[in-house]
Amino acid sequence: MRWRPSSTTQVEDRRGDGGLGGGLGGMRMGGLGGGGIPLPVGGGLGGIVLVIIVIVVMNLVGGGAGTTTGSLQGAPGGAIASLAPGDDQGQFINAVTVDVQTFWGDEFAAAGKSYPQTVLVLFTGSTQSGCGVASSRTGPFYCPSDQKVYLDGAFFDELHTRFGAPGDFAEAYVIAHEFGHHVQDVLGTMDQVAQKQQAGQDPGGANGLSVRLELQADCFAGVWASSIWASPDQANVESITDADVKEALGAAQSVGDDRIQQQATGTINKESWTHGSAEQRATWFNTGFKNGTIDGCDTFSGATL
Repeated sequence: MRWRPSSTTQVEDRRGDGGLGGGLGGMRMGGLGGGGIPLPVGGGLGGIVLVIIVIVVMNLVGGGAGTTTGSLQGAPGGAIASLAPGDDQGQFINAVTVDVQTFWGDEFAAAGKSYPQTVLVLFTGSTQSGCGVASSRTGPFYCPSDQKVYLDGAFFDELHTRFGAPGDFAEAYVIAHEFGHHVQDVLGTMDQVAQKQQAGQDPGGANGLSVRLELQADCFAGVWASSIWASPDQANVESITDADVKEALGAAQSVGDDRIQQQATGTINKESWTHGSAEQRATWFNTGFKNGTIDGCDTFSGATL
């Protein structure tokens, strides 16, 4: 994957702030590969312990979808410091974040809509989010209450070693997936899912809609990847290769619920899935990559996934 530093900063750097310690009431928060739709949405690859689905409180009370302002939601007071030139990790995460949001901004504009840019909060250890305390065990997640993505940079080491998904584009997939949740938030999809869950209208059982929401975020990540493939040398991510696409597919597979359950417990319990199987996650990323359109990411209408 070829990339270059961005002149725009969309990373709120909280590394070295000392952390806040603890967790959210002792609960494991869900993730890109093991949570549910917990307080933070779609977060990291961390646990497989489910959290009670209370996203409806975040979205219906706490300023979720429907926000159409184009302002950047940054640090307290609106100040976002520039990243140091030698900060390779921070610069890479920022470059991907800017590229992803530039893409979605263009897509929304083409549809006559406004995309509200937000920030990725990069932290070490723990930090405060609008959804409670984010810690290293939380993994990457999107918080609908403050509309920010949260990521402990050390997570990528876990992605490479524990989950066997190396490569910079595997990391880019994770970032794009989380911003896929921001897109869902803006479009109102997350509110609709929360309302159906609250009304007991989940056709797939307790977690069926959660799985579809997560797979759609995977598909949105694929749509963004397709834009780089089709139009290289745009924004900050210059181009990707076949090997990069394979890295993203490998990462999607590595965080399938079945893979994580098998690794953690030696058994697979499909009834507790919240994100989809390895095959489903790779399939929907690939669907977005091949179609290259948001309309091709309808994970909710089909009887099967």
